[in-house]
Amino acid sequence: MRILSTIFIVAAASFSVSGCMTAALGTAASVGIYAAQDRTIGEGIDDASASQQVKMRLMAADSVAFQEVDVEVANRSLLLSGTAPTAEHRQAAETIARSVRTVDHVYNEIVVGEPSSFARSAQDELITAQIRARLTASPAVRAINVNIETFHGNVYLMGLARTQNELERAAEIASVVGGVRRVVSFMTVRAPELPYYAQAPSGPEYRGGDGVPGGDQSTGGTN
Repeated sequence: MRILSTIFIVAAASFSVSGCMTAALGTAASVGIYAAQDRTIGEGIDDASASQQVKMRLMAADSVAFQEVDVEVANRSLLLSGTAPTAEHRQAAETIARSVRTVDHVYNEIVVGEPSSFARSAQDELITAQIRARLTASPAVRAINVNIETFHGNVYLMGLARTQNELERAAEIASVVGGVRRVVSFMTVRAPELPYYAQAPSGPEYRGGDGVPGGDQSTGGTN
């Protein structure tokens, strides 16, 4: 009996270590993605934390009613999509989302109705994958900055675009994929920061004795 108990203890400890290692690897992979994006690592971590907080609060409030609600956060903007059983649940989900302090904007696209079928969910996953592939292949879009969520053929784009043209191009690419009903873009335009060596100097400007920038520095007098 003692041997059997020992086996259970060792198995539990191994599972715990494995879980910690998996979580650590997942976190490291996420940080690597954030580092490649135009948002900072800190912004990426804040967005991931906000998403997790909302998901946990939804499950704590009503795990059955909110099991089909998806949460996506990018650049302090939060998207709720999926289904809820009643209009009251839909509004409650938005209230919960707005309670997270690191979220500035909440977009509520939850549909009141029955959960999606397996076939419908699989079709939405396929649409997302096709859009991701096309964005990645396009030289006009930096795909790693774009988050894609698809529900019942409705495509929601979130994340960053470097220019307005890039934002519009991403939406155009998504709109021509088969099965897409409409495309809603919640992306924001943010020009990438210049590297430090390309930025203008921030030190005080020198002015010569005559008040002209960079003027003659000589102080020789007359004889």
